[in-house]
Amino acid sequence: MSVHSFHLAPAPVRRSVGAMLRPPAAQGLRHVEVLAGMELGAPVASPRRMQLRQLAVFAEWEDEAALDAFLAEQPLGRALGAGWHVRLEFLRRWGSVRELAHLPAEAGRTDPGEPVVAVTLARVRLPELPRFIHWGRPVERQVRDHPETTLALAAMRPVRTVSTFSVWTSSRAMTGMVFGRGEGDAAARHSAAMAERDRRDFHHEFTTLRFRPLSEHGSWQGRSDLIPKPRG
Repeated sequence: MSVHSFHLAPAPVRRSVGAMLRPPAAQGLRHVEVLAGMELGAPVASPRRMQLRQLAVFAEWEDEAALDAFLAEQPLGRALGAGWHVRLEFLRRWGSVRELAHLPAEAGRTDPGEPVVAVTLARVRLPELPRFIHWGRPVERQVRDHPETTLALAAMRPVRTVSTFSVWTSSRAMTGMVFGRGEGDAAARHSAAMAERDRRDFHHEFTTLRFRPLSEHGSWQGRSDLIPKPRG
């Protein structure tokens, strides 16, 4: 059965840049996005906006054996093994990015109370970048500060690939954020940004993917419990 993974690991700048310029190839690796970490909501002119010493890698594998072999045998895999990663079961796709368009719109359903992981991937239209930043940063802060996320971050690869990754205590909490349920002005940020995107798209391509977390491995910034336990 195919599996996806998301990795976070510290790395020297030279390794990060090299991996972004020359993505790895490995048996059983169907697709990989190598990116530099980015703090959600960080000022545009800030070193926190693109953190070349923090690798973020999102990948699709034929099976877990292919992922295990990559982590054990490849230099980049061993570097990623020093950090944290989560293995993921694909559930749903909205929108489309060419490399992931083979994924079905729906592969499985979630219990509203179970933890979920959301990954977005976008190829930004460069002339629309100022609009994308203007409308996107409030949403970044909304997701980052949401009480039902246990981890929320972004990643990028110059000049036009941007991704977000968030772990939610429940599917119900995530969809509530998406549709603007809640009190106060902050609750409407995501739905307002989506309406602006519908008016004039920021992206060449954009997709949102939902996953069920299967297992987490290693630690990130001193934490090894980033995937919440299902609620009974």
